[in-house]
Amino acid sequence: MTPVVLAAGDIPTPHIEYGRLAPILIVLGAAAVGVLVEALAPRAQRYGMQVFVSAVGLVAAFAWTIALGLGDQPHHVAAMGAIGVDGPTLFIQGTILVLAIMSMLLIAERTHEASPFTAQASTVPGSPEERESLVAGLVQTEVFPLVLFAVGGMLIFPASNDLLTMFVALEVMSLPLYLLCGLARRRRLLSQEAAVKYFLLGAFSSAFFLYGTALLYGFAGSVRLSDIASAISKQSGTEPLLLAGVALLSVGLLFKVGAAPFQAWKPDVYQGAPTAITALMASCTVVAAVGAVLRVFYVGLETLRWDWRPMMWAIAILTMLVGAVVAITQTDVKRMLAYSSIAHGGFLLTGVVATNKAGLSATLFYLAAYGFTTVGAFAVITMVRDAGGEAGHLSRWAGLGKRQPLVAGTFAFFLLAFAGIPLTSGFTGKFAVFQAAVAGGALPLVIVGVVSSAIAAFFYVRVIVLMFFSDPAADGPTVAFSPTTAAAVGVGAFVTLVLGVIPGPALHLAQSAANQLFVR
Repeated sequence: MTPVVLAAGDIPTPHIEYGRLAPILIVLGAAAVGVLVEALAPRAQRYGMQVFVSAVGLVAAFAWTIALGLGDQPHHVAAMGAIGVDGPTLFIQGTILVLAIMSMLLIAERTHEASPFTAQASTVPGSPEERESLVAGLVQTEVFPLVLFAVGGMLIFPASNDLLTMFVALEVMSLPLYLLCGLARRRRLLSQEAAVKYFLLGAFSSAFFLYGTALLYGFAGSVRLSDIASAISKQSGTEPLLLAGVALLSVGLLFKVGAAPFQAWKPDVYQGAPTAITALMASCTVVAAVGAVLRVFYVGLETLRWDWRPMMWAIAILTMLVGAVVAITQTDVKRMLAYSSIAHGGFLLTGVVATNKAGLSATLFYLAAYGFTTVGAFAVITMVRDAGGEAGHLSRWAGLGKRQPLVAGTFAFFLLAFAGIPLTSGFTGKFAVFQAAVAGGALPLVIVGVVSSAIAAFFYVRVIVLMFFSDPAADGPTVAFSPTTAAAVGVGAFVTLVLGVIPGPALHLAQSAANQLFVR
């Protein structure tokens, strides 16, 4: 190759491929526009403008992601090597954007009451000031740019090609979510408690991540994942600095997945946060976190897999069992789905343990299938209401199948998908993940997964029996329909059914993305 000779005084210009970063830039740009709307637009016009900006930003970013995926073998690094653009990353980003659009349908819902979010976050719960703001009909609209900033961080997180960029993405993703969790209009104290718990534990996990990054930098002399992998391949023997860095880094990543023993925050946060935000976290955040785990362990720590696989085995087993067993004792529907999410995190880690292309493609498919079902399930929860708002306690769902058979049947369908019943996306996803794990030599892990699925099926079926075979109470909850929520439920149910009956196209898409592997 002929060397490039620079004339005296010439300075090389860093090459940043803005086209490949466009989905991220579009979402963050829309978030910035949302901030300007909050600052400059009249209060009466903010809601409509924020919905428009959010919808245009997310749809445009998704369209650009599709365009990148249809290009000639996208397998590049951008932003001076800090961002990887490849098949798995584009699949994950596309999934995040679609799920964010569905979650935005719930966040924008204004039919049941003025807003699912508090009128003024700065007021003390139950204070005269809060009552005055409710009577005045004040509506929180800053939630829209906050959500867009969080989604922007989610897009960067699994695409980060070095640990420093990944840490910045982690904070950009997490900080808005800490705020959003405390903005529920009803159950204000519970919501604020959830936000404080999430912030404190999230800060600890970020510190673990940063300390792990520092130790790996001390070992490899770089935070670039490819450089870390190269340094690991050259080292002889076991380096304590390396193992300590991997352990601390794993804590930060697995916290976001909600894997045991780092799952303590999930039930409290899922229960206290506004349900629309819970849907966003249970779908998009999990997809982004698992995508980051895949990139770190498949790129940076690939040559160390014989050292980290036993750790991942133990965490996956513990996560599946804790999520399935503890969910049986729950009486709140959101807490039950939180523990269900923990168990599904263990199933996803089973695909990570496979350490092969089949495991990667199965995990990608599982993320998409689980995300759609999750948003649909939480959308149904927002529709079932009594005088105090959403009917959270399971006893309030008794006899719902006799009052509202369509809503109860849809929720039962989502629960069966979580349980992995055939002809649902849950069955196809679990089968693909378990098959890849068996091919990767993790048969005992698959056996634990099957047992956990059987345990989980108990509490799913228990809710179905409660809805259809119990007599409804005289003061039972009602179902409040709205176009946006119904659209989210319909899309979730449709995708859950299609991915269970005709999974071929989606599996082929995931396999095509996985065949490219991650760019280095």
